[in-house]
Amino acid sequence: MKKDLTQGNVTKNMLLFAGPMILGNLLQQFYNIADTLVVGRFLGPDALAAVGSAYTLMTFLTSILIGMAMGSGALFSYYFGRKEEARMKSAMRLSFLLIGGTTVLLNLLVMAFCRPILRLLQTPDELMEMMHTYVWIIFMGLIFVFLYNYFAYLLRAVGNSVVPLYFLGSTALLNIALDLVFVIVFQWGIAGAAAATVIAQAVSGLGLMAYTWAKEPKLRFRLRKAPGEKASMAEILRFSFSSSVQQSVMNFGILLIQGLVNSFGPVVMAAFAAAVKIDSFAYMPAQEFGNAFSLFISQNFGAGRDDRVKQGMRSALRVSMAFCLAVSLLIFLFAPYLMMLFVSPEETEIIAVGVGYLRIEGAFYCGIGILFLLYGYYRGINRPEMSLVLTVISLGTRVLLAYALAPVPVIGVYGIWSAIPIGWLLADITGILYRKKIEKTHTGGRNP
Repeated sequence: MKKDLTQGNVTKNMLLFAGPMILGNLLQQFYNIADTLVVGRFLGPDALAAVGSAYTLMTFLTSILIGMAMGSGALFSYYFGRKEEARMKSAMRLSFLLIGGTTVLLNLLVMAFCRPILRLLQTPDELMEMMHTYVWIIFMGLIFVFLYNYFAYLLRAVGNSVVPLYFLGSTALLNIALDLVFVIVFQWGIAGAAAATVIAQAVSGLGLMAYTWAKEPKLRFRLRKAPGEKASMAEILRFSFSSSVQQSVMNFGILLIQGLVNSFGPVVMAAFAAAVKIDSFAYMPAQEFGNAFSLFISQNFGAGRDDRVKQGMRSALRVSMAFCLAVSLLIFLFAPYLMMLFVSPEETEIIAVGVGYLRIEGAFYCGIGILFLLYGYYRGINRPEMSLVLTVISLGTRVLLAYALAPVPVIGVYGIWSAIPIGWLLADITGILYRKKIEKTHTGGRNP
């Protein structure tokens, strides 16, 4: 199952390693979409708007944990490439405690301040109870989100991207089946959709943890403190914090956009809820390819294979651009039909707003494809802070432009949609210029 990314054909190895990660996240997006599709079709536009808005909040908060796991995974991969088993074990223990503690804290905060948070998002009164119910149940499963992502990134760090796929695939099917049973058969409404997701997350998180402990003895670690861990803690904090802040800043920007979208009312909220799911599904392979690319870079950078780092960048760019161009064309052509998967054809206003979003975003997927590669590259060469800088540029531009343009009557919601690719472009330019500067000065920051 393990793959040594420091040997063999660069493009082939990268694609074989990235393939299961991409497929796994497609399945994850698929069962997220299943919630939206079942709710939109069987519970109506108001429920669709509530789930979509709650999903944005959920994504922001869980991105903190996923970012920490992602950053830790890059460090694990670096140590694996350097064959420093003791430092890797120390980092594994510390990151487990750090991310687990953060999970508990987030759970407590959401339970205590759920309604005030929803009010800050300008949630319409008629949707408040549905959103509160959905968020409350969803966050009962936050511990399982932590477990799955921690062990998935740990396994991927040592070259095993297949096993996390198996667990995610089986639980995706379970989530869809439970959605249909809880919402349609038992008629539990929006609570049923949330409960289906939590149960599926529990199976994937606990299952992957049990597999790792039983089948990968070299990845077992003790929770007792070991000597000489002060340096490891500094490294874990640096990688986890940078990646977590990057992910949470990215999703906080989206959360701010959600608040602006909510101010336009339930029709735009419903359109945005459906269109964002389609959008996320469309560019997710490029995003996950960027995450796989990051682990490829980490292993080779740790092993001192600078030649493969450069080859990997060129190869990854070609693969990502080819994919993004193809998806852009498909989204532009089939946007109306994709929207009709979530709402009935009679909801013409919702469909029109969603199509406008998809065609503007879809035309610029190459921009976000490059940005995902830059994120992965900077995490891989031990400069995770630069990934954060690019995120701040991208999301800062997006939020500022959206809030500036949306109030203009002749622009409206199209100002929100247009701000997104402009943010991608500015971040891409910054990341590329900084990479050229690194190459000229030949400073890769080889010791993390």
